[in-house]
Amino acid sequence: MKITDVRLVQVEGTLTHEGKFWEERLVRPVDIYPEYRVEGVPWQPQRVAENRYHLQAIYVHVDTEEGVTGLSGPVSETAAFLIARQLKPLLIGQDPRAVELIWDKLYRFAVHGRKGETMMAISALDCALWDLRGKWADAPVFRLLGGPTRETIPAYASALGYSLEPEKVRQRAQSFVREGYCATKWFFRHGSGEGREGMARNLELVRTLREAVGEEVDIMLDCWMSWDVPYTIEMAERMAKYRPRWIEEPVMPDKISSYAQIRAASPVPISGGEHEYTRWGIRSLIEAGAVDVLQPDVYWAGGLTEMVKICALASAFDLPVIPHDYVVPTVHLLAAQPPAVCPILEYLIKWNEVNQFFLKDPIRPEGGVVALPTAPGLGIELDESKIEAQCELTWG
Repeated sequence: MKITDVRLVQVEGTLTHEGKFWEERLVRPVDIYPEYRVEGVPWQPQRVAENRYHLQAIYVHVDTEEGVTGLSGPVSETAAFLIARQLKPLLIGQDPRAVELIWDKLYRFAVHGRKGETMMAISALDCALWDLRGKWADAPVFRLLGGPTRETIPAYASALGYSLEPEKVRQRAQSFVREGYCATKWFFRHGSGEGREGMARNLELVRTLREAVGEEVDIMLDCWMSWDVPYTIEMAERMAKYRPRWIEEPVMPDKISSYAQIRAASPVPISGGEHEYTRWGIRSLIEAGAVDVLQPDVYWAGGLTEMVKICALASAFDLPVIPHDYVVPTVHLLAAQPPAVCPILEYLIKWNEVNQFFLKDPIRPEGGVVALPTAPGLGIELDESKIEAQCELTWG
C-alpha cells in the first residue's frame, strides 16, 4: 500500500448555540501590558442569525492506492499550509503503515520546526496515518496501540469560555457534578500584572468553586502561562486551603527553572507541558523536576507515535500524563495506557462543540466517563448533513 495524495479540505457549516458562545476569555501572557487587558474574547464564531454561528474547519486526508483514506483534524490554516507546501512530498509513495519511519523522516526534514506549528503539522499527519492504519486493520487505533486497558475513561469538565461571574460559576460547576464529573477545571482571568485586585478576583474563583462542588470533587485552575514566580507562590499558599488538584501552566513554557522553583515552594501540585513538544521537550521538564503532572497535546507534541514514547518516559518517573484537548486521538491513547500513567481525560465542554461539530460520531462523556469507540481507525468520519460548503485548499 502506498500514499498517493495528501489533501487539505475545508468544510463550512452552521452551529446552533443559545446565547453568546464564548462568555469570557482566559488570561494571556501578553496581558502584562495594560492595553491588552480589554474585555471580551479574542475570537468568536461569526454570528449569522440569532443563536446560529458560522463554523469552518480544515481536515487532513491521506489517500492510498488501495482506496483507504486516513483522516485527522481540524488543523490550523498555518499547519495546513505547512503540510501542503513542505511535508506532503515526503509522504507520496510511502507505505502509510510505517508510521515510525515516516515520523522520523518528517522530524529530520523539519529540523527548524521541532516546536510550534511545524510539529503541529507533523502531529496531524501522524494521527491521520494512525487512522488509516486502523481502517486497514479494521480495528480501533487503541487496539493497535496495545489496548484496551479499561472499558471506560473518566473525564473532567474543562470550563474554558464560561462566565466567571460567581453565581454563574457556582451554578455551572454544580451542574457538572450532577452530570457525573468527578473534577472540573477553570481558567483564571487575571495575571500577575494586575496586582492585589486581580489576585483577589482569582481567589474568589477558587473559593466559589470549592464551595460549589464540595470536598469530594477535584478542582483545577489554569493560569495559561500568565503569572510569574512570586505571584504563583503567593497564590498557591493562599489557595492551598481549598485543595486544588493542580495549578496549571503558571509561567511561560521556556521558563523551566521557574517551574522548578515554583514546584519546590508550592503547597499545591503544578502541571504543565501543554505548550511543549516531543519526548525531548518533555524530558527537559522531567529532568528539572518542574511539574507534578504532564499535559502534552496529541495534535501538538508529535502525534500518537510520539505520545506513546512520552508516556513511556513519564512512567519511568511515576509522573501522570493527562493530555491537553483534542479528545478523539487522546481517547485512543488513554485507552492503550495503564490508568496509573493516563488517569483521566480532559473534556473541554465548549471547545468540543466546535472541534467535533462536523463529526458524525463525536465523543461525549456520559455520567462523567467516556466509552471506548468501536469504529475502525480513530473514528473520525465527517457528517455530510452538517457540511454546507467545502473546498480543497491548495497553495500555488
